[in-house]
Amino acid sequence: MPHSPWRVAMASSIGTSHAAADQPCQDAHFHIEATGPDGQRTMVLAVSDGAGTAAFAEVGAELACSTFGRLVAAYIGQGGQVADIGRPLVERWMAGVLYRLKLHAEESGAALEDYACTLIAAVIGERDSAFAQIGDGAAVLSAGTGWNHVFWPQHGEFANTTNFITSAHALDALEFGTSNQPIQEIALFTDGLENLVLQKAARAVHAPFFDSMFPAVRRSTAPGVDAELSAALGRYLSGAPVNERTDDDKTLVLASRRQA
Repeated sequence: MPHSPWRVAMASSIGTSHAAADQPCQDAHFHIEATGPDGQRTMVLAVSDGAGTAAFAEVGAELACSTFGRLVAAYIGQGGQVADIGRPLVERWMAGVLYRLKLHAEESGAALEDYACTLIAAVIGERDSAFAQIGDGAAVLSAGTGWNHVFWPQHGEFANTTNFITSAHALDALEFGTSNQPIQEIALFTDGLENLVLQKAARAVHAPFFDSMFPAVRRSTAPGVDAELSAALGRYLSGAPVNERTDDDKTLVLASRRQA
């Protein structure tokens, strides 16, 4: 089987406010590449931010990412095509995530709301792609030149409020989209990085950030997730320049199939 054309770096880092409160990092990320019966490879990426007020937010975030990713991988492995992914199918996957969270809550004697979290996911084939989002944070992509956000972060009318996958209206809040233009590079991030990477007044992407982050990913010679580069990304997210601008948990996933 040929090597994956994708090089990936990904990391989550605890926010200074969470560290000061003796809380764990409540962000999570996930990556998997699925191969269909026809040999076509599909990359699935997901990030999640657990609600700060939820007792098991970090568990919810991890389960949301991994469950969604594995449901997509099973679909691809059984011959499903990215081009055929529609909103009803994504809603079924989201329902599968919610079911997994409910099972864990029942096993733990907890409430479903204790696992509240956001979810952003990207499913990228050789040409076609599908995207889904509930909550804040965003995905940013490039089809060759320039950077564009897929969906704008979901924020409520009050500060620090958003939608969660455990909310009663979660499927109403679900944003879904597709593309048939081959994606060359994509980044997913949680809301802790929004002020660094988005120009909120203009509702635009802060391109210099991604222009500076992706060259190292393009140069990577490790197919799939580059462990060394991911560790370096984690150190960057934990460093003073980032922590001076945000005290929240932050997650960043960078994936490129563009040649250096």
